[in-house]
Amino acid sequence: MQNIFKSDKYYLTDGGLETSLVYNQGVSLNEFAAFELLLTLSGKNALKKYYSPYLKFAATKKIAFILETPTWRANSDWGRKLGYSNDELIAVNINAVGFMCEIVKEQTQKSEILISGSIGPRGDGYVVENNMTVKEAYNYHHNQIKAFEMVDADLITALTLNYVEEAIGIVLGAKKNNLPVVISFTVELDGKLPSGQCLKDALIEVDTKTNNYPCHYMINCAHPNHFMDVLSPHDDWINRIKGIRANSSTKSHQELDRATELDPGNKYDLALKYKELHQILPNLNVLGGCCGTDIGHIKAICDILIK
Repeated sequence: MQNIFKSDKYYLTDGGLETSLVYNQGVSLNEFAAFELLLTLSGKNALKKYYSPYLKFAATKKIAFILETPTWRANSDWGRKLGYSNDELIAVNINAVGFMCEIVKEQTQKSEILISGSIGPRGDGYVVENNMTVKEAYNYHHNQIKAFEMVDADLITALTLNYVEEAIGIVLGAKKNNLPVVISFTVELDGKLPSGQCLKDALIEVDTKTNNYPCHYMINCAHPNHFMDVLSPHDDWINRIKGIRANSSTKSHQELDRATELDPGNKYDLALKYKELHQILPNLNVLGGCCGTDIGHIKAICDILIK
């Protein structure tokens, strides 16, 4: 499949959707599941309030934007915990893309926008649990991937993955449905996946077993301090990393799990870290945030990287 991303342009994403909703807007999220907001008018308004500043900023700067659906938790295990059947979850994922299209239509100013179906891990993003084989992961994520294919999402993005078999299963599912896919791993303080595998080996294994099908790779839900040391500018594999959605906080996953207040970190320091990463990663052109980040962080990153 032809890569839908252009190497000569930047793409922005949003920041930390769930943490912004909970801590900045005071929205209650069961099991951190933002997809439930799609089911009520007040919830949709909260989502529009969240996404709108990013879209306006991207349009003002004339930068392409990747609009992620709020479906990181909309898979069968998390859905079952919240009382949803598989058919209801398929409808949620389909409707999420429609809602994104609605948001885009409401914008008076538009940059290029790609609508991405967001897929999260089966288990906790911070802990490897319910380990699946590649075939099991393929079957598990099939319904969500198929839902995005049915409504012509531009791509799917799998975020906060923590072991390689789940990533491969998702990529093969995307390939089966002829959908572009981006794979984003999270890492611990030592720069390794929570499974213990090093980032380099994980990326190479996914590419080897999927014939280099992913458009590119990202790192998300970790501060640059946690993974910068494992990125060598002399290694070819880092050319496949084109996106960063970092946490603003330098805390570990375990510390973030226990936190009762938002840690927004220092947006200017984070922007400088992105500048360092840009010097290491020659193809870095997808810029966004994760836990604790908001539009202020994205603006700071753009101010220092995009002239």
